[in-house]
Amino acid sequence: MPLRKETFETSSEIRVPATVDHDTGTGDQNIQPPDHGLLSRPGEYPFTRGIYPEMYRSRLWTMRQYAGFGSAAESNKRYKYLLASGTTGLSIAFDLPTQIGYDSDHSMAAGEVGRVGVAIDSLADFDVLFDGIEMSKISTSMTINSTAAILLALYVAKAKQQGADLRQLTGTIQNDILKEYAARGTYIYPPAPSMRIVTDIFRWCANSLPSWNTISISGYHIREAGATALEEIALTLANGIAYVEAALAAGLEIDRFAPRLSFFFNAHSNFFEEIAKFRAARTLWAEIVKERFQAKNPESMKLRFHSQTAGSTLTAQQIENNIVRTTVEAMAAVLGGTQSLHTNGKDEALALPTEEAARTALRTQQVLAYESGIADTVDPMAGSYFVEYLTSELMRRAKELIEEIDSIGGAVRAIEAGFYQERIARSAYEWQKKVEEKKEIVVGVNEFVSEELEAPETLRIDPKLEADQIARVKAFRAARDQAETDRAIIEIERAARDGLNLMPRLIDAVERQATLGEISDALRRVFGEFKS
Repeated sequence: MPLRKETFETSSEIRVPATVDHDTGTGDQNIQPPDHGLLSRPGEYPFTRGIYPEMYRSRLWTMRQYAGFGSAAESNKRYKYLLASGTTGLSIAFDLPTQIGYDSDHSMAAGEVGRVGVAIDSLADFDVLFDGIEMSKISTSMTINSTAAILLALYVAKAKQQGADLRQLTGTIQNDILKEYAARGTYIYPPAPSMRIVTDIFRWCANSLPSWNTISISGYHIREAGATALEEIALTLANGIAYVEAALAAGLEIDRFAPRLSFFFNAHSNFFEEIAKFRAARTLWAEIVKERFQAKNPESMKLRFHSQTAGSTLTAQQIENNIVRTTVEAMAAVLGGTQSLHTNGKDEALALPTEEAARTALRTQQVLAYESGIADTVDPMAGSYFVEYLTSELMRRAKELIEEIDSIGGAVRAIEAGFYQERIARSAYEWQKKVEEKKEIVVGVNEFVSEELEAPETLRIDPKLEADQIARVKAFRAARDQAETDRAIIEIERAARDGLNLMPRLIDAVERQATLGEISDALRRVFGEFKS
């Protein structure tokens, strides 16, 4: 009987055999099953089966819903809605002007204020954003990179106002500037000063914010740009190596900062490959930190990661199908051992999610956690010949790609040379070609198409919010002690020129009413801007 495909393979072009058998292999002498005697126990190096002995039996993953739009007041309402619905951690989306260091009244911000996230210009906006939310009782993730240090300063300043113990404050800033150059584009400064800001954050948090995750090294955006699962592992871990090397060069000790590194991965649609991807990445990172960087503390070797279901797999056609896609992807993340998870709303191929779509996405996580039983045992896929085979293959191929990046001179050099960008673009092209040739089926797009026109209700941002935000930031500047603000800005420029740690100066500046755009401009005057 003819097979339904000419070839069966994963997104990373790993051949999928009909069967994988421990005793006989696959029937193909070129494919061997893994040595199952090498499997460690959960919570033990190299953490293939998870970083905690009991995993979700003792504590479920943190259920985050990425949210933020319009004004701080509108976003505050959504956060309270999500918390009341059972979200166990906040995840803040910022608008593009905030991400690239412009205040809402800057000409470059026109038309983008509050569109893809919340507009934040000053500490006054954080006062509204966290009104009625006790920062000491929640974990907050902030998806921000080039202005990460400023947003962290705002967060700390607001937490201090609330009387929070900074040593107990928990959360994450993405702070992964390398993937911005490679895949996303919201950078400001050249790579060298950007890496300096990252290590300033590492050093300051180690002393003052010890429970905070100082970076979320992101494969998510690399994958969304078109990379394969294999490339997501290798490019992300190569970036991780670059951050560790930068911190070591700045004089930090590996076991001092490595326990607070975290990662952010995509939960894509090829179910078994994704589970294997998480297991492979965890194992490789443990080996890298122990063997390459000589860490002694097992906490330094644990790859802790947040995951988000794949926005790139969502379709504008037949949007109800997106609930199924998100469920499959979320299951892969949980079976792969994620520490926190965001599930996308069904309508996010069209707009920011409505409240109803966000609630359904959260309920998807809750059904998996409380009804499916998949969280009741640790790494239930361990010993699956197929999953172990994929894990081994992904590890082997990712090591080869990391070695290739090393031969170029590391992640920064590889990005500057366009190596990352070329790999990602080629993979994106190959995937799109397969879809157009129907070698890959996307339900409702290139097969099982409906002729019915769909016009679902979507979230719309009130245009008036931009004008209100502009008026707000102008009034904020008019009411402050300008001389105090000016002194704080001058101190930031001096610290940037003299190599002093920027974090204390940034916190002082936001407390003295400097805006995000003014602080970014001060750093632009010293560091310049990166032009690709």
